[in-house]
Amino acid sequence: MQYKNPIIPGFYPDPSICTDGKSYYLVCSSFNYFPGVPLFKSDDLINWEAIGSVLTRNSQLPLRGVGNGGGIYAPTIRYNEGRFYMVTTNVSSGGNFYVCTDDIYGEWSEPIWVEQGGIDPSLYFEDGKAYFMSNGADDDGVEGITQCEIDIETGEKLSKSKCIWKGAGGRYLESPHLYKINGTYYLMAAEGGTEYGHMVVCARSNSIYGPYENNPANPILTNRNLGGYRIQGCGHADLIQDKNGNWWMVHLAFRQTGLWSMYHTTGREVYMVPVTFTDDGWFVAGENGTTPEIVTTDRLPKINQQNEIEYTFENAKPGKEFVFVRNPNMENYTFSDKKICIKAGQTTLSDAEGSPGFVAIRQQHMGGVVSCLVNLTAVEDNSEGTSEAGLSVYMNEWHHYDLAVVRKGESTKVIKRLCVGDIQYVQESIDIESPEKDIRLDISFTPDYYSFNMINDGKEYNLGTAQSKYVSTEVAGGFTGVMIGLYAVSEQKNVTAEFSEFKAVFRED
Repeated sequence: MQYKNPIIPGFYPDPSICTDGKSYYLVCSSFNYFPGVPLFKSDDLINWEAIGSVLTRNSQLPLRGVGNGGGIYAPTIRYNEGRFYMVTTNVSSGGNFYVCTDDIYGEWSEPIWVEQGGIDPSLYFEDGKAYFMSNGADDDGVEGITQCEIDIETGEKLSKSKCIWKGAGGRYLESPHLYKINGTYYLMAAEGGTEYGHMVVCARSNSIYGPYENNPANPILTNRNLGGYRIQGCGHADLIQDKNGNWWMVHLAFRQTGLWSMYHTTGREVYMVPVTFTDDGWFVAGENGTTPEIVTTDRLPKINQQNEIEYTFENAKPGKEFVFVRNPNMENYTFSDKKICIKAGQTTLSDAEGSPGFVAIRQQHMGGVVSCLVNLTAVEDNSEGTSEAGLSVYMNEWHHYDLAVVRKGESTKVIKRLCVGDIQYVQESIDIESPEKDIRLDISFTPDYYSFNMINDGKEYNLGTAQSKYVSTEVAGGFTGVMIGLYAVSEQKNVTAEFSEFKAVFRED
């Protein structure tokens, strides 16, 4: 059979995977979005269902003032003796911690903190012992992959942190994961930076604390030398053995907007390649050490894979598909299968501190359309302030494109605003002649452009386009991907925006 990469499209970086022997479970980084650490389930490794998020409470995930370069980095999920563990780093508040649950569909514990620095933590269980590793400096100041034994109930260190591997020689050693396979310990990590030079490397040892022998074939997976190829940035991987004994590697990568266009907008996504152990005891991954778009394999039965994704308010829910920037005030939101209502506050999408009235969904392919009806309630305080509500193509507080209904006094307009770095510019503005009629906003997109449209009283208005590259990671920076969401903001009190007839369709271009 064949399957197509990515297996989970859109901004879902740093994948980690485990199994309870029945199903497979996968988590990803979430940075400054709430709730944190999206959680997926699959029975076939190809089609994944969003079942919620791991960090769902403010006490687990404080995010005030956190930009898209902060917050939650690189989680690892593991299953041991009937319990799931997720370990991660809040780089903006507290450092390394883990949470646990006996019910993958239920609530997770409060954070259990570990006094070891670095990022990209991982857990390994063996013979009743729990080992914690991260990349950073050990207790003697030696840089590399560091490991210690911990009390899994309390997070207390039971041994000194020791550097067990300094990597294969590339920059930015990160993403350590440890496995014991056929009596040998394999330590897998990433190097090269989570950009175009990203790669997966590994080492092995007969002892858990090493010394670890560097794989002479490193890197075992990278697309860094593939010019004119859309899939780039392969790295940060985790291994899983399926029910038939086959090994697989999930990893992050991203898709360029074109073969020779070095921009990507949908963030780092989840990819998968087969892994094969060789006669010398090492393993190889992918297609000659690279990740192809189409994987042909006899390891899986024929599986139907979804190529077009469609969301409405009926099948997209807050905490699963819909998320918030930083910690939201949930009293300002009302959700149903028909509409979402947002009580407008004064925090804007360009605010770097608070949580704007904004609920967003990940852009999962570079082709598609998002549309909805927007209705702003009447203003009660008779002030002259401005209220607006609409759709936003949002990369971060510095880079977003807004299509919005704007009301001030008796005036109603629809605007297109482009925010690119320090430049915030209302490029188009159309007066609405029938504000009492439905106003539909529509953003369609291709790899290179977003197009903005409005329909009112049966008349369609085009507000032009905007280039996708200005909301790409290469221009905007950070570690996230484009989100498309619904927002409301007002200088007045008691203003509510109602969004209905929402549809988001993402299709492969």
